[in-house]
Amino acid sequence: MIQTTEHKQRKAVSLISGGLDSMLATKAMLDQSIHVEGLNFYTGFCHSGHTSAIRNNRKAKPKRNDALWVAEQLGIKLHIIDIVDDYKDIVINPQYGYGKNLNPCLDCKVFMVKQAKDWMLENDFDFIITGEVIGQRPKSQRKIFMPIVAKKSGADDRLLRPLCAKNLEPTLPEREGWVDRDKLFDFSGRSRKPQFAMAKEHGIEDFAQPAGGCCVLTDANYTKKLYDLWEARGNRNYELDDIILLKIGRHIRPQEHYKLIIGREEGENNFLEGYRYAYTNMRSISHNSPLALIDGEVTAEEIAYCARIVARFTDGKHADNVTMQITSPSTGEWQLNVKPLAETDVKKEWYV
Repeated sequence: MIQTTEHKQRKAVSLISGGLDSMLATKAMLDQSIHVEGLNFYTGFCHSGHTSAIRNNRKAKPKRNDALWVAEQLGIKLHIIDIVDDYKDIVINPQYGYGKNLNPCLDCKVFMVKQAKDWMLENDFDFIITGEVIGQRPKSQRKIFMPIVAKKSGADDRLLRPLCAKNLEPTLPEREGWVDRDKLFDFSGRSRKPQFAMAKEHGIEDFAQPAGGCCVLTDANYTKKLYDLWEARGNRNYELDDIILLKIGRHIRPQEHYKLIIGREEGENNFLEGYRYAYTNMRSISHNSPLALIDGEVTAEEIAYCARIVARFTDGKHADNVTMQITSPSTGEWQLNVKPLAETDVKKEWYV
């Protein structure tokens, strides 16, 4: 009788951002008959699922959650995990500091790989994969930082980076023969040509903009708004609604103790409707108008001044009189007839 040894299918958990790199890294493992399931960590700071889904100015662009879409294309299960509260300390007190803006990229990578390691152990998976490429991002993907992520996260050599594995020491999955190192890759640097070629080879034509990144903390305009929020409140804390609203509308701060959030188009106005009962808000009922929220404690006189500012952004901006409907969570609804501020009176330094 011939005895056979049963081959155990190995299981990997993949960090799925929704971008091309994590998609290709996962595909590389699927092609080696590894069972892969994805993890996507919800921090509140990702473009996908909020900004791209809210605004109507790019109607030709599909409105989708990129991570879910990638998982669907690959045919794998995706687990979306809310880490909003746990992630706060990473944003506020990063051990390794920020990148160019408020992006704590190295701390973020360590944190997320640690979360993946814990999930791996709890669910009896064998190793972790990411779409990292050496030299692609200046803060978190330099070669000298790769071992730091593996060690500080506790993943150690169960962390495999298929797209640049040949530029690194062999990991446990490679040494044990769970994956074939010869079928892994040696991508490096900021050029995406190897990824584009690999995508074309696999017939992948539709993917999220690879160089744009998902996290708004890398965006100078967004981080300016977050700094402004912290300065106005006198501390570096935030709630989920705070960081989502920073993605939406014009932010105008006429005084230190309050600001206006003014919708820029229909999609944003519709989204801001969901906050009408939490903030004093206003819009014109005499002219086509955006919806505006007031964030901060304001007097009746300041509300009237805000109405003149908002009237400037209505179709009645050149009219002598615009009727604004104002709603306050504490005092109810009323109307106010105002003369819009002149364009030169809406000061550039007010814009956050």
